[in-house]
Amino acid sequence: MATVSLHNVRKIYPYATVMERRKQRDAKGEAPKRTNLQITEEGVVAVQAFNIDIADKEFIVLVGPSGCGKSTTLRMIAGLEEISDGELYIDGRLMNYVDSKERDISMVFQNYALFPHMTVYENMAFPLTLRHERRDVIDKKVREAAEILDITEYLDRKPRALSGGQRQRVAIGRAIVRAPKVMLMDEPLSNLDAKLRNEMRAEIIKLRKRINTTFIYVTHDQTEAMTLGDRIVIMRDGYIQQIGTPQEVFNHPANLFVAGFIGMPVMNFFDAQLIREGDKYSVELDGWRVPLSEKKRTRLLEKNMPGRPVTLGVRPEHTMLWQEGGILARVDVSEMMGSSVHLHVKAAGKDAIIVVPVLDAEESYEPGETVRFRFAGSSAHVFDPETGKNLEW
Repeated sequence: MATVSLHNVRKIYPYATVMERRKQRDAKGEAPKRTNLQITEEGVVAVQAFNIDIADKEFIVLVGPSGCGKSTTLRMIAGLEEISDGELYIDGRLMNYVDSKERDISMVFQNYALFPHMTVYENMAFPLTLRHERRDVIDKKVREAAEILDITEYLDRKPRALSGGQRQRVAIGRAIVRAPKVMLMDEPLSNLDAKLRNEMRAEIIKLRKRINTTFIYVTHDQTEAMTLGDRIVIMRDGYIQQIGTPQEVFNHPANLFVAGFIGMPVMNFFDAQLIREGDKYSVELDGWRVPLSEKKRTRLLEKNMPGRPVTLGVRPEHTMLWQEGGILARVDVSEMMGSSVHLHVKAAGKDAIIVVPVLDAEESYEPGETVRFRFAGSSAHVFDPETGKNLEW
């Protein structure tokens, strides 16, 4: 139960450290991480100017591709990495030089990090044993946590006798018995199969409602981010791209990267023209003109945006097949996805996806077949082709 604030936090790895880690990865046969991190005279900048104020009991998700700096940020909050510049506050107290064990945080790791020689009970009790809690207090807290996580029947087992999902519950149980001010979770579900990930996401949502603590969660999976977070922090190459609620980043992406990263299937992008006629705006794609919604027109007018070439973004689920008129598309692949059919098409010189509800779909769409589609002006996003910035914002 705590607020967390990061003010202009940066992480710079000296060249010697970067080269040593590269040698360690090479020795283990691990694939090199592909990043576009900034290189300065001081070293490689892994996290750049990270600013956020996290409210008490808020659930924040850091999301982005591998190597974007999200796990490094989490480790700085945990005290496992030194902060090169900037300030970290937990409950208003400066934490830059406070030892990890004094920060009253708990962390759940990707690989569970359980002691194989200890039982589930002993693993969960371990942090309380280190604090020299009374035996009756330890027993009460461990059993309460086990009941919350539905692992009471496994308390006498060793980790090797558990499934991946059960081990992750034990790791979470070990973290919550301490009743920490802040709970940190570093890609805790990435080692689980798809079915278990869905189940564990639901368990984490339930857990969040039952314990009063602040959560900071790291993932590369945008589905986890959208379902778990009160707010999402989208990162790329060490920089924050956008902070907002799941609905905000989905409906109003700040730039092309966010638009393409959030949402599944990914947003369609086309080369188009923004048309201004007085105080009205529309977009023209492949000869088809679509008036923009009143809210979009208002935001563009506030910025006095002229007519210009744009990158047009339209989400696949916001496209509609049309009998006459609209944008011509050639079907490449048709995927039956249960409740909908995903048509992979070529339209206006670009690859795109059209999501067709099963009730509206034909029996089949053959490769090479032509279809037409439309979209509403409220669903159109216009971006600067050079900077990638959303022109509305």
